[in-house]
Amino acid sequence: MPELPEVETTAGLIRPHVVGRRIEGAEVDWVRTLGGQAEGDFVRSVSGARIVAVGRRAKFVTIDLERGGEPAGGLVIHLRMTGRLLVEPASDPAPAYRRVSLRLDGERPGRDWLHFVDVRKFGRFEFHADPAQRLDHLGPEPLGPEFTPDWLRAALRPRQRAIKPLLLDQAFLAGLGNIYVDESLHRAGIHPLRRADRIHKDRAEALHGAIIEILEAAIEREGSSFDAFYRTPEGQPGSYQHLFQVYGREGKPCGTCGRAIRRIVVGQRGTHYCTRCQPAPRGSAASRAPSSGK
Repeated sequence: MPELPEVETTAGLIRPHVVGRRIEGAEVDWVRTLGGQAEGDFVRSVSGARIVAVGRRAKFVTIDLERGGEPAGGLVIHLRMTGRLLVEPASDPAPAYRRVSLRLDGERPGRDWLHFVDVRKFGRFEFHADPAQRLDHLGPEPLGPEFTPDWLRAALRPRQRAIKPLLLDQAFLAGLGNIYVDESLHRAGIHPLRRADRIHKDRAEALHGAIIEILEAAIEREGSSFDAFYRTPEGQPGSYQHLFQVYGREGKPCGTCGRAIRRIVVGQRGTHYCTRCQPAPRGSAASRAPSSGK
């Protein structure tokens, strides 16, 4: 599933091709993609509106709309496992697995359709009169001003959950997923099953820095293509997967110490870590967690 770097890349690459353009109409091939809104209502809500901004909130692409200079709601797009956004000429045939398409005006000739393509049909392309309300359950952005070392230390202190599932909780911190949590915990030297309230101040500060550094590096490399599905709107794979230290590297040597990377299951998610660089708390169940080795 695309995480923060992949969604940020997607938003950044479509932005220059759609901002300022008017939506002349919409076509819907899979109505469930609309998240429960009727097709006719969706088409009426977006047709005639102008795109004024493209952004990202957590793992969602957001598109702000206006009519006559006044806000007119917006689109909230969740790529889920296999969703992609493409901007293509009207002369091109509709792409395979298209679910929703917006027809744009001709201010930029040759790029007339914004397509949402989704092989597995899990993604969502929703219109909301108040997009902020749709997203108000999310925690702070890890690349935003609220996410400071002091905030993270204070937020960890009262929580008795294991750190891995806590960081995956979008209500706690928005945008992180399995890949970048594993990579951040490894860089910070924190075992994925260590309780959040037992993470020392120095480790919490290291984790804060690791999250920011890894996300920024992944964005610079246009995300991670660890399977055949994630591609940028320009059809290119990301390249951060070549820098993975632990994720997907079970049995391979840790780049820091050389010990074999281990894989366990935490909160029903495959979790990769180094037993030397990320020691388990002494006497805890974490130290006895079974491997899911092949």
